[in-house]
Amino acid sequence: MSIENSTLLDISQIFHLYQGASTYQESKKTVVVWPIFERQLVETEIQENRQWKLMIDGEIACVWATTFSDEQIWEERNEDAAIYIHRIATNPAFRGRNFVKAIVEWAKMYAKDCGKNFVRLDTLGNNVRLIEHYTNAGFQFLGIFDLKNTSKLPLHYQNTPACLFEIKL
Repeated sequence: MSIENSTLLDISQIFHLYQGASTYQESKKTVVVWPIFERQLVETEIQENRQWKLMIDGEIACVWATTFSDEQIWEERNEDAAIYIHRIATNPAFRGRNFVKAIVEWAKMYAKDCGKNFVRLDTLGNNVRLIEHYTNAGFQFLGIFDLKNTSKLPLHYQNTPACLFEIKL
């Protein structure tokens, strides 16, 4: 297993995993289903080395994105030195291997290397199973918050409360 930056050659697989995640969310009747993300968003993340992949035996098993600022979701807490994780999507052939724990261990080291004090992520709606999954992976659940300004966020953030999670390093 290795973690490395995604490349533009991975973009079709990344979108395939996003579509699979959306289909899975629909099948589980989750509160929020991921929309189709803009290709430019993912291309920019790749070019800025913020799109990651977990590789197993030459296959992409899981992808996610990172950023060092997430002002519209974290509001005043965005002032903290943090890494923010977004859009974790697992290849169905590798589902059930709890990659969130591997991502957490990687993110802790990455955050420390970048001089950050927190690892953070969010999810939408009151998804009890996902809240439990993230807390079992080491995140502290901070609560459910109504976001004040979602104008620059993807559509699925509109009119939906956000669950915020963090690990203090």
